[in-house]
Amino acid sequence: GFTMQYELSYTNVLYMLDLVGIPYYAKDRDDRHPLLIAGGPCTYNPEPFAPFFDIVFIGEGEEALPRLTALYAKCKKQGIKKEEFLQKTVQLEGFYVPSLYEAAYDAEGHITSFSPTCPEAPKTVKRQIVEDLNTAYYPTKQPVPFIETVHDRVVLEVYRGCGAGCRFCQAGFMFRPIRERDHGVLNTLAQETIRNTGYDEISLCSLSISDYSQLPNLADDLLSWTEQDQISLSLPSLRLDSFSRHLSDRVSSLRKSGLTFAPEAGTQALRDRINKGVTEEDLLNAAMVAFDDNRFSIKLYFMLGLPTETMDDIPGIAELAGKVVDVYYQRPNRVKGKSVTVTVSVACFVPKPFTPFQWEGQDSLEELESKQKLLGSSIRSKKISYKWHDAKISRMEAVLARGDRRLAQALVNAYEAGQYFDGWDEHFSYSLWENAMTDAGLYMDFYARRDIPADEILPWDFIDMGVRRSYFEREYQRAKNGQLTPNCRVKCSGCGIQGCPLSTKEGN
Repeated sequence: GFTMQYELSYTNVLYMLDLVGIPYYAKDRDDRHPLLIAGGPCTYNPEPFAPFFDIVFIGEGEEALPRLTALYAKCKKQGIKKEEFLQKTVQLEGFYVPSLYEAAYDAEGHITSFSPTCPEAPKTVKRQIVEDLNTAYYPTKQPVPFIETVHDRVVLEVYRGCGAGCRFCQAGFMFRPIRERDHGVLNTLAQETIRNTGYDEISLCSLSISDYSQLPNLADDLLSWTEQDQISLSLPSLRLDSFSRHLSDRVSSLRKSGLTFAPEAGTQALRDRINKGVTEEDLLNAAMVAFDDNRFSIKLYFMLGLPTETMDDIPGIAELAGKVVDVYYQRPNRVKGKSVTVTVSVACFVPKPFTPFQWEGQDSLEELESKQKLLGSSIRSKKISYKWHDAKISRMEAVLARGDRRLAQALVNAYEAGQYFDGWDEHFSYSLWENAMTDAGLYMDFYARRDIPADEILPWDFIDMGVRRSYFEREYQRAKNGQLTPNCRVKCSGCGIQGCPLSTKEGN
Protein backbone atom coordinates (compact mmCIF):
# COMPACT_ATOMS: atom_id res chain seq x y z
CA GLY A 1 0.00 0.00 0.00
CA PHE A 2 1.18 3.50 -0.88
CA THR A 3 -0.13 6.76 0.57
CA MET A 4 -0.02 9.29 -2.27
CA GLN A 5 0.52 12.57 -0.43
CA TYR A 6 2.34 14.77 -2.93
CA GLU A 7 2.63 14.91 -6.71
CA LEU A 8 6.42 14.94 -6.79
CA SER A 9 6.62 11.72 -4.80
CA TYR A 10 5.08 9.68 -7.64
CA THR A 11 8.49 8.67 -8.99
CA ASN A 12 9.39 7.35 -5.53
CA VAL A 13 6.76 4.65 -6.03
CA LEU A 14 8.64 3.52 -9.13
CA TYR A 15 11.90 3.69 -7.19
CA MET A 16 10.55 1.35 -4.49
CA LEU A 17 9.12 -1.05 -7.05
CA ASP A 18 12.43 -1.06 -8.88
CA LEU A 19 14.34 -1.82 -5.67
CA VAL A 20 12.39 -5.05 -5.15
CA GLY A 21 12.08 -6.02 -8.81
CA ILE A 22 8.32 -5.56 -9.20
CA PRO A 23 7.17 -4.44 -12.69
CA TYR A 24 5.95 -0.84 -12.80
CA TYR A 25 2.74 -1.44 -14.73
CA ALA A 26 -0.16 -3.45 -13.33
CA LYS A 27 -0.67 -5.10 -16.74
CA ASP A 28 2.81 -6.64 -16.47
CA ARG A 29 2.12 -8.29 -13.10
CA ASP A 30 0.32 -11.57 -12.42
CA ASP A 31 -0.80 -13.69 -9.45
CA ARG A 32 2.81 -14.17 -8.33
CA HIS A 33 3.15 -10.46 -7.55
CA PRO A 34 1.66 -8.59 -4.58
CA LEU A 35 -1.37 -6.39 -5.08
CA LEU A 36 -0.48 -2.70 -5.27
CA ILE A 37 -2.98 -0.35 -3.64
CA ALA A 38 -2.91 3.47 -3.53
CA GLY A 39 -4.71 5.80 -1.14
CA GLY A 40 -4.31 9.31 0.21
CA PRO A 41 -5.05 12.86 -0.98
CA CYS A 42 -3.60 12.53 -4.48
CA THR A 43 -6.05 9.76 -5.35
CA TYR A 44 -8.63 12.48 -6.02
CA ASN A 45 -6.95 12.50 -9.41
CA PRO A 46 -5.23 9.12 -9.58
CA GLU A 47 -4.89 9.03 -13.36
CA PRO A 48 -1.17 9.93 -13.75
CA PHE A 49 -0.21 6.91 -11.60
CA ALA A 50 -3.30 4.73 -12.21
CA PRO A 51 -1.59 2.29 -14.65
CA PHE A 52 0.87 1.30 -11.88
CA PHE A 53 -1.77 0.21 -9.35
CA ASP A 54 -4.15 -2.71 -9.12
CA ILE A 55 -6.51 -0.83 -6.80
CA VAL A 56 -6.91 2.84 -5.88
CA PHE A 57 -8.99 3.68 -2.82
CA ILE A 58 -10.92 6.97 -2.89
CA GLY A 59 -11.75 8.54 0.46
CA GLU A 60 -11.32 7.79 4.15
CA GLY A 61 -10.27 4.23 4.83
CA GLU A 62 -11.02 3.46 8.48
CA GLU A 63 -14.31 1.70 7.71
CA ALA A 64 -13.82 0.74 4.05
CA LEU A 65 -10.46 -1.04 4.13
CA PRO A 66 -11.69 -3.89 6.37
CA ARG A 67 -14.26 -4.65 3.65
CA LEU A 68 -11.43 -5.09 1.15
CA THR A 69 -9.38 -7.33 3.43
CA ALA A 70 -12.46 -9.46 4.17
CA LEU A 71 -13.09 -9.89 0.44
CA TYR A 72 -9.44 -10.74 -0.17
CA ALA A 73 -9.45 -13.39 2.57
CA LYS A 74 -12.63 -14.93 1.17
CA CYS A 75 -11.31 -14.99 -2.41
CA LYS A 76 -7.98 -16.44 -1.35
CA LYS A 77 -9.73 -19.21 0.59
CA GLN A 78 -11.80 -20.04 -2.50
CA GLY A 79 -8.75 -20.00 -4.78
CA ILE A 80 -10.06 -17.08 -6.84
CA LYS A 81 -7.48 -15.58 -9.20
CA LYS A 82 -6.42 -11.94 -9.32
CA GLU A 83 -8.54 -10.96 -12.33
CA GLU A 84 -11.77 -12.20 -10.75
CA PHE A 85 -10.81 -10.70 -7.38
CA LEU A 86 -10.42 -7.27 -9.02
CA GLN A 87 -13.82 -7.61 -10.68
CA LYS A 88 -15.31 -8.22 -7.24
CA THR A 89 -13.27 -5.40 -5.67
CA VAL A 90 -14.56 -2.79 -8.12
CA GLN A 91 -18.07 -3.49 -6.85
CA LEU A 92 -17.10 -2.25 -3.37
CA GLU A 93 -17.87 1.46 -2.91
CA GLY A 94 -14.76 3.62 -3.01
CA PHE A 95 -12.48 1.12 -4.74
CA TYR A 96 -11.28 2.06 -8.22
CA VAL A 97 -9.64 -0.60 -10.38
CA PRO A 98 -7.86 1.31 -13.20
CA SER A 99 -7.47 -1.73 -15.45
CA LEU A 100 -11.27 -1.97 -15.73
CA TYR A 101 -11.62 1.51 -17.22
CA GLU A 102 -10.37 3.11 -20.42
CA ALA A 103 -10.06 6.66 -21.71
CA ALA A 104 -10.31 7.93 -25.29
CA TYR A 105 -8.72 11.13 -26.59
CA ASP A 106 -9.17 13.36 -29.61
CA ALA A 107 -6.37 14.52 -31.90
CA GLU A 108 -5.58 17.48 -29.61
CA GLY A 109 -5.30 15.32 -26.50
CA HIS A 110 -8.63 16.14 -24.85
CA ILE A 111 -10.54 13.31 -23.21
CA THR A 112 -13.58 12.34 -25.28
CA SER A 113 -14.77 9.48 -23.07
CA PHE A 114 -13.92 7.63 -19.89
CA SER A 115 -15.84 4.44 -19.25
CA PRO A 116 -15.73 1.01 -17.59
CA THR A 117 -14.75 -1.99 -19.70
CA CYS A 118 -16.77 -4.59 -17.78
CA PRO A 119 -20.32 -4.68 -16.40
CA GLU A 120 -19.11 -5.03 -12.79
CA ALA A 121 -17.41 -1.62 -12.80
CA PRO A 122 -19.60 1.42 -11.94
CA LYS A 123 -19.43 4.58 -14.06
CA THR A 124 -18.53 6.65 -11.00
CA VAL A 125 -16.50 5.79 -7.91
CA LYS A 126 -17.99 7.20 -4.73
CA ARG A 127 -15.67 8.69 -2.14
CA GLN A 128 -15.96 7.05 1.27
CA ILE A 129 -16.55 9.15 4.39
CA VAL A 130 -16.31 8.28 8.09
CA GLU A 131 -19.37 9.80 9.71
CA ASP A 132 -18.39 9.56 13.39
CA LEU A 133 -14.76 10.23 14.33
CA ASN A 134 -15.44 9.42 17.98
CA THR A 135 -15.89 5.77 17.10
CA ALA A 136 -13.43 5.69 14.18
CA TYR A 137 -10.26 3.63 14.49
CA TYR A 138 -7.20 5.48 15.78
CA PRO A 139 -3.87 3.63 16.21
CA THR A 140 -2.89 4.16 19.85
CA LYS A 141 -0.26 1.40 19.52
CA GLN A 142 1.79 2.87 16.70
CA PRO A 143 5.08 1.51 15.36
CA VAL A 144 7.92 3.66 16.69
CA PRO A 145 10.90 4.02 14.32
CA PHE A 146 14.39 3.49 15.70
CA ILE A 147 15.71 6.41 13.64
CA GLU A 148 14.66 10.06 13.76
CA THR A 149 11.79 10.80 11.36
CA VAL A 150 10.17 14.02 10.16
CA HIS A 151 7.00 13.65 12.25
CA ASP A 152 8.63 12.05 15.29
CA ARG A 153 5.69 12.66 17.60
CA VAL A 154 2.09 11.75 18.31
CA VAL A 155 -0.17 13.33 15.69
CA LEU A 156 -3.66 13.70 17.11
CA GLU A 157 -6.39 14.46 14.56
CA VAL A 158 -8.73 16.83 16.40
CA TYR A 159 -11.33 17.14 13.68
CA ARG A 160 -11.69 16.47 9.97
CA GLY A 161 -12.86 18.89 7.32
CA CYS A 162 -12.93 22.67 6.96
CA GLY A 163 -15.77 25.09 6.35
CA ALA A 164 -13.77 28.10 5.21
CA GLY A 165 -14.24 27.40 1.51
CA CYS A 166 -10.96 28.92 0.29
CA ARG A 167 -11.27 28.50 -3.46
CA PHE A 168 -7.69 27.34 -4.09
CA CYS A 169 -7.62 24.77 -1.27
CA GLN A 170 -8.18 21.15 -2.26
CA ALA A 171 -8.03 19.84 1.31
CA GLY A 172 -10.84 22.16 2.37
CA PHE A 173 -13.23 20.47 -0.06
CA MET A 174 -11.68 17.00 -0.03
CA PHE A 175 -12.30 16.44 3.67
CA ARG A 176 -15.82 17.82 3.91
CA PRO A 177 -18.02 17.58 5.92
CA ILE A 178 -16.71 18.94 9.22
CA ARG A 179 -16.62 16.23 11.89
CA GLU A 180 -15.17 16.83 15.35
CA ARG A 181 -13.80 14.42 17.92
CA ASP A 182 -15.02 15.04 21.45
CA HIS A 183 -12.36 16.58 23.70
CA GLY A 184 -12.70 13.71 26.17
CA VAL A 185 -12.10 11.14 23.44
CA LEU A 186 -9.03 13.06 22.27
CA ASN A 187 -7.61 13.23 25.78
CA THR A 188 -8.01 9.46 26.19
CA LEU A 189 -6.39 8.77 22.80
CA ALA A 190 -3.49 11.09 23.67
CA GLN A 191 -2.84 9.40 27.03
CA GLU A 192 -2.98 5.90 25.57
CA THR A 193 -0.70 6.75 22.64
CA ILE A 194 1.89 8.49 24.82
CA ARG A 195 1.88 5.54 27.22
CA ASN A 196 2.29 3.00 24.38
CA THR A 197 4.90 4.84 22.30
CA GLY A 198 7.04 6.79 24.75
CA TYR A 199 6.83 9.95 22.63
CA ASP A 200 7.27 13.26 24.45
CA GLU A 201 5.37 15.51 22.04
CA ILE A 202 1.79 15.74 20.79
CA SER A 203 0.82 17.70 17.69
CA LEU A 204 -2.84 18.71 17.51
CA CYS A 205 -3.73 18.27 13.86
CA SER A 206 -6.52 19.71 11.72
CA LEU A 207 -6.92 22.08 8.80
CA SER A 208 -7.75 24.97 11.15
CA ILE A 209 -7.19 24.10 14.79
CA SER A 210 -8.50 27.44 16.12
CA ASP A 211 -11.94 26.63 14.64
CA TYR A 212 -12.28 23.53 16.84
CA SER A 213 -15.32 24.29 18.99
CA GLN A 214 -13.95 22.47 22.06
CA LEU A 215 -10.36 23.78 21.97
CA PRO A 216 -10.44 25.44 25.44
CA ASN A 217 -11.78 22.20 26.97
CA LEU A 218 -9.19 20.13 25.13
CA ALA A 219 -6.40 22.44 26.27
CA ASP A 220 -7.54 22.09 29.88
CA ASP A 221 -7.75 18.29 29.54
CA LEU A 222 -4.27 17.95 28.09
CA LEU A 223 -2.58 20.47 30.38
CA SER A 224 -3.91 18.60 33.42
CA TRP A 225 -1.30 15.88 32.81
CA THR A 226 1.15 16.85 30.05
CA GLU A 227 2.93 19.56 32.04
CA GLN A 228 3.76 17.27 34.95
CA ASP A 229 4.75 14.47 32.55
CA GLN A 230 6.91 16.91 30.54
CA ILE A 231 4.99 16.27 27.33
CA SER A 232 5.10 19.19 24.91
CA LEU A 233 2.14 20.24 22.78
CA SER A 234 2.17 21.98 19.41
CA LEU A 235 -0.36 23.51 17.04
CA PRO A 236 -0.44 23.92 13.25
CA SER A 237 -1.18 27.24 11.53
CA LEU A 238 -4.06 29.31 12.92
CA ARG A 239 -6.87 31.19 11.18
CA LEU A 240 -6.56 34.92 11.68
CA ASP A 241 -10.25 35.60 12.17
CA SER A 242 -10.58 33.03 14.97
CA PHE A 243 -7.39 33.84 16.90
CA SER A 244 -8.42 35.80 19.98
CA ARG A 245 -6.82 36.87 23.25
CA HIS A 246 -8.83 34.17 25.02
CA LEU A 247 -7.46 31.56 22.62
CA SER A 248 -3.94 32.96 22.98
CA ASP A 249 -4.12 32.46 26.75
CA ARG A 250 -4.80 28.77 26.15
CA VAL A 251 -2.28 28.46 23.32
CA SER A 252 0.48 30.11 25.36
CA SER A 253 0.37 27.16 27.73
CA LEU A 254 0.66 24.74 24.83
CA ARG A 255 3.55 26.21 22.92
CA LYS A 256 5.85 29.18 23.52
CA SER A 257 7.26 29.61 20.06
CA GLY A 258 6.35 31.41 16.88
CA LEU A 259 2.87 31.37 15.40
CA THR A 260 1.89 30.82 11.78
CA PHE A 261 -0.92 32.63 9.97
CA ALA A 262 -1.98 32.41 6.32
CA PRO A 263 -3.38 35.63 4.80
CA GLU A 264 -2.61 34.11 1.33
CA ALA A 265 -2.85 37.46 -0.52
CA GLY A 266 -1.60 40.98 0.08
CA THR A 267 -4.72 42.92 -0.89
CA GLN A 268 -8.27 42.68 0.38
CA ALA A 269 -9.74 42.46 -3.12
CA LEU A 270 -7.67 39.38 -3.93
CA ARG A 271 -8.39 37.78 -0.55
CA ASP A 272 -12.09 38.21 -1.27
CA ARG A 273 -11.78 36.63 -4.72
CA ILE A 274 -10.12 33.53 -3.27
CA ASN A 275 -12.70 33.54 -0.43
CA LYS A 276 -10.07 33.77 2.27
CA GLY A 277 -12.49 35.69 4.44
CA VAL A 278 -9.90 37.52 6.56
CA THR A 279 -9.03 41.21 6.68
CA GLU A 280 -5.94 43.27 7.36
CA GLU A 281 -7.48 44.17 10.71
CA ASP A 282 -7.77 40.45 11.55
CA LEU A 283 -4.05 39.98 10.91
CA LEU A 284 -2.92 43.04 12.84
CA ASN A 285 -5.16 42.16 15.80
CA ALA A 286 -3.83 38.60 15.81
CA ALA A 287 -0.27 39.93 15.67
CA MET A 288 -0.96 42.27 18.59
CA VAL A 289 -2.31 39.40 20.68
CA ALA A 290 0.70 37.24 19.82
CA PHE A 291 3.21 39.99 20.62
CA ASP A 292 1.45 40.82 23.91
CA ASP A 293 1.94 37.15 24.78
CA ASN A 294 5.71 37.67 24.34
CA ARG A 295 6.01 35.86 21.02
CA PHE A 296 8.76 37.34 18.90
CA SER A 297 8.36 35.36 15.70
CA ILE A 298 5.45 35.18 13.26
CA LYS A 299 5.32 33.32 9.96
CA LEU A 300 2.96 34.48 7.21
CA TYR A 301 1.96 32.24 4.29
CA PHE A 302 1.10 33.79 0.92
CA MET A 303 0.55 32.62 -2.65
CA LEU A 304 1.69 34.14 -5.92
CA GLY A 305 -0.05 33.55 -9.23
CA LEU A 306 -3.56 33.32 -7.80
CA PRO A 307 -6.40 33.67 -10.34
CA THR A 308 -7.24 37.32 -11.14
CA GLU A 309 -3.98 38.46 -9.48
CA THR A 310 -2.19 41.45 -11.02
CA MET A 311 1.28 42.87 -10.48
CA ASP A 312 -0.35 45.56 -8.33
CA ASP A 313 -1.31 42.90 -5.76
CA ILE A 314 2.29 41.80 -5.17
CA PRO A 315 3.67 44.79 -3.20
CA GLY A 316 0.64 44.43 -0.90
CA ILE A 317 2.31 41.36 0.62
CA ALA A 318 5.37 43.40 1.60
CA GLU A 319 3.18 46.22 2.93
CA LEU A 320 1.13 43.81 5.05
CA ALA A 321 4.24 42.18 6.52
CA GLY A 322 5.66 45.63 7.22
CA LYS A 323 2.53 46.59 9.14
CA VAL A 324 2.93 43.48 11.31
CA VAL A 325 6.46 44.61 12.16
CA ASP A 326 5.10 48.09 12.98
CA VAL A 327 2.52 46.58 15.35
CA TYR A 328 5.34 45.05 17.36
CA TYR A 329 7.36 48.25 17.74
CA GLN A 330 4.35 50.50 18.36
CA ARG A 331 3.32 48.58 21.48
CA PRO A 332 4.02 50.68 24.60
CA ASN A 333 4.51 47.58 26.76
CA ARG A 334 6.93 45.73 24.48
CA VAL A 335 9.95 44.04 26.01
CA LYS A 336 12.95 46.31 25.53
CA GLY A 337 15.93 44.81 23.74
CA LYS A 338 13.83 42.11 22.08
CA SER A 339 13.59 42.11 18.30
CA VAL A 340 10.90 40.61 16.09
CA THR A 341 11.11 38.35 13.04
CA VAL A 342 8.32 38.17 10.48
CA THR A 343 8.85 35.42 7.91
CA VAL A 344 7.05 35.80 4.59
CA SER A 345 6.79 32.33 3.01
CA VAL A 346 5.45 32.34 -0.54
CA ALA A 347 4.20 29.42 -2.63
CA CYS A 348 3.03 29.45 -6.24
CA PHE A 349 -0.61 28.76 -7.03
CA VAL A 350 -1.22 25.23 -8.33
CA PRO A 351 -4.68 24.45 -9.78
CA LYS A 352 -6.04 21.35 -8.04
CA PRO A 353 -8.89 18.92 -8.77
CA PHE A 354 -12.16 19.44 -6.92
CA THR A 355 -11.67 23.14 -6.28
CA PRO A 356 -13.40 26.13 -7.88
CA PHE A 357 -10.05 26.96 -9.54
CA GLN A 358 -9.58 23.51 -11.11
CA TRP A 359 -10.29 25.00 -14.56
CA GLU A 360 -7.81 27.88 -14.14
CA GLY A 361 -4.44 27.78 -15.88
CA GLN A 362 -1.22 28.44 -13.99
CA ASP A 363 0.92 31.50 -14.68
CA SER A 364 3.91 31.03 -16.95
CA LEU A 365 7.29 30.45 -15.32
CA GLU A 366 8.37 33.90 -16.45
CA GLU A 367 5.35 35.49 -14.79
CA LEU A 368 5.82 33.58 -11.53
CA GLU A 369 9.53 34.35 -11.33
CA SER A 370 8.99 38.04 -12.11
CA LYS A 371 6.40 38.21 -9.32
CA GLN A 372 8.85 36.58 -6.91
CA LYS A 373 11.49 39.17 -7.83
CA LEU A 374 9.02 42.04 -7.50
CA LEU A 375 8.03 40.90 -4.03
CA GLY A 376 11.66 40.53 -2.99
CA SER A 377 12.43 44.07 -4.10
CA SER A 378 9.33 45.38 -2.31
CA ILE A 379 10.46 44.05 1.08
CA ARG A 380 12.67 46.68 2.69
CA SER A 381 12.51 45.90 6.39
CA LYS A 382 15.41 43.89 7.82
CA LYS A 383 12.93 42.37 10.26
CA ILE A 384 11.22 40.52 7.40
CA SER A 385 12.64 37.22 6.17
CA TYR A 386 11.55 36.18 2.66
CA LYS A 387 11.29 32.56 1.47
CA TRP A 388 9.82 31.36 -1.80
CA HIS A 389 9.03 28.11 -3.61
CA ASP A 390 10.80 27.16 -6.83
CA ALA A 391 8.39 28.03 -9.66
CA LYS A 392 9.64 25.10 -11.75
CA ILE A 393 8.68 22.65 -9.01
CA SER A 394 5.24 24.28 -8.87
CA ARG A 395 4.95 23.82 -12.62
CA MET A 396 5.49 20.07 -12.29
CA GLU A 397 3.02 19.93 -9.40
CA ALA A 398 0.39 21.49 -11.67
CA VAL A 399 1.17 19.09 -14.54
CA LEU A 400 0.73 16.05 -12.31
CA ALA A 401 -2.23 17.47 -10.37
CA ARG A 402 -4.31 17.92 -13.54
CA GLY A 403 -2.80 15.08 -15.55
CA ASP A 404 -4.38 12.05 -17.20
CA ARG A 405 -3.12 8.47 -17.38
CA ARG A 406 -0.89 9.18 -20.38
CA LEU A 407 1.46 10.82 -17.87
CA ALA A 408 2.37 7.38 -16.51
CA GLN A 409 4.86 6.99 -19.36
CA ALA A 410 6.38 10.39 -18.55
CA LEU A 411 6.77 9.29 -14.92
CA VAL A 412 8.62 6.16 -16.03
CA ASN A 413 10.80 8.23 -18.38
CA ALA A 414 11.63 10.68 -15.59
CA TYR A 415 12.46 7.94 -13.09
CA GLU A 416 14.67 6.07 -15.53
CA ALA A 417 16.49 9.36 -16.20
CA GLY A 418 17.26 9.63 -12.48
CA GLN A 419 14.31 11.61 -11.12
CA TYR A 420 13.11 10.62 -7.65
CA PHE A 421 12.84 12.50 -4.36
CA ASP A 422 11.75 15.33 -6.64
CA GLY A 423 10.30 17.38 -3.78
CA TRP A 424 13.86 18.18 -2.66
CA ASP A 425 15.51 20.99 -4.63
CA GLU A 426 18.83 19.18 -4.86
CA HIS A 427 17.19 16.20 -6.59
CA PHE A 428 14.83 18.07 -8.90
CA SER A 429 15.77 18.68 -12.53
CA TYR A 430 13.27 20.58 -14.63
CA SER A 431 15.15 19.82 -17.84
CA LEU A 432 14.93 16.06 -17.18
CA TRP A 433 11.19 16.39 -16.66
CA GLU A 434 10.87 18.37 -19.90
CA ASN A 435 12.66 15.59 -21.75
CA ALA A 436 10.52 12.93 -20.04
CA MET A 437 7.35 14.71 -21.15
CA THR A 438 8.59 15.24 -24.71
CA ASP A 439 9.64 11.60 -25.06
CA ALA A 440 6.11 10.61 -24.01
CA GLY A 441 4.65 12.93 -26.66
CA LEU A 442 3.21 15.27 -24.02
CA TYR A 443 3.54 18.97 -23.25
CA MET A 444 3.59 20.67 -19.87
CA ASP A 445 1.57 23.69 -20.96
CA PHE A 446 -1.33 21.45 -22.01
CA TYR A 447 -1.78 20.32 -18.40
CA ALA A 448 -0.57 23.30 -16.37
CA ARG A 449 -1.11 26.49 -18.36
CA ARG A 450 -4.40 25.87 -20.11
CA ASP A 451 -7.70 27.40 -19.00
CA ILE A 452 -9.98 24.36 -19.27
CA PRO A 453 -13.49 24.91 -20.71
CA ALA A 454 -16.30 24.11 -18.27
CA ASP A 455 -17.77 21.46 -20.58
CA GLU A 456 -14.51 19.52 -21.04
CA ILE A 457 -14.23 16.05 -19.50
CA LEU A 458 -11.73 16.19 -16.64
CA PRO A 459 -9.52 13.18 -15.79
CA TRP A 460 -11.12 13.00 -12.32
CA ASP A 461 -14.75 13.39 -13.41
CA PHE A 462 -15.45 9.71 -12.73
CA ILE A 463 -15.04 10.34 -8.98
CA ASP A 464 -18.07 11.34 -6.92
CA MET A 465 -16.39 13.16 -4.07
CA GLY A 466 -19.62 14.52 -2.58
CA VAL A 467 -19.43 18.20 -3.54
CA ARG A 468 -21.46 19.03 -6.65
CA ARG A 469 -19.67 20.13 -9.82
CA SER A 470 -22.28 22.90 -10.14
CA TYR A 471 -21.13 24.23 -6.75
CA PHE A 472 -17.54 24.52 -7.98
CA GLU A 473 -18.77 26.26 -11.15
CA ARG A 474 -20.81 28.71 -9.07
CA GLU A 475 -17.87 29.41 -6.76
CA TYR A 476 -15.60 29.98 -9.77
CA GLN A 477 -18.00 32.63 -11.04
CA ARG A 478 -18.28 34.21 -7.59
CA ALA A 479 -14.48 34.42 -7.50
CA LYS A 480 -14.46 36.35 -10.77
CA ASN A 481 -17.09 38.69 -9.30
CA GLY A 482 -15.17 39.15 -6.06
CA GLN A 483 -18.02 37.68 -3.99
CA LEU A 484 -17.46 36.02 -0.63
CA THR A 485 -19.15 32.78 0.42
CA PRO A 486 -19.67 32.38 4.19
CA ASN A 487 -17.93 29.76 6.30
CA CYS A 488 -19.94 26.54 6.64
CA ARG A 489 -20.03 27.07 10.40
CA VAL A 490 -21.87 30.36 9.80
CA LYS A 491 -24.22 29.44 6.95
CA CYS A 492 -24.63 26.44 4.65
CA SER A 493 -23.84 27.33 1.04
CA GLY A 494 -25.36 24.16 -0.41
CA CYS A 495 -22.25 22.38 -1.70
CA GLY A 496 -24.14 19.08 -1.80
CA ILE A 497 -22.05 17.07 0.65
CA GLN A 498 -24.09 14.40 2.41
CA GLY A 499 -24.09 13.76 6.14
CA CYS A 500 -22.98 17.27 7.10
CA PRO A 501 -24.20 18.14 10.61
CA LEU A 502 -23.94 21.86 9.83
CA SER A 503 -26.45 21.68 6.96
CA THR A 504 -29.24 20.82 9.41
CA LYS A 505 -28.53 23.72 11.78
CA GLU A 506 -31.35 26.20 12.32
CA GLY A 507 -31.21 28.83 9.57
CA ASN A 508 -29.54 26.53 7.04
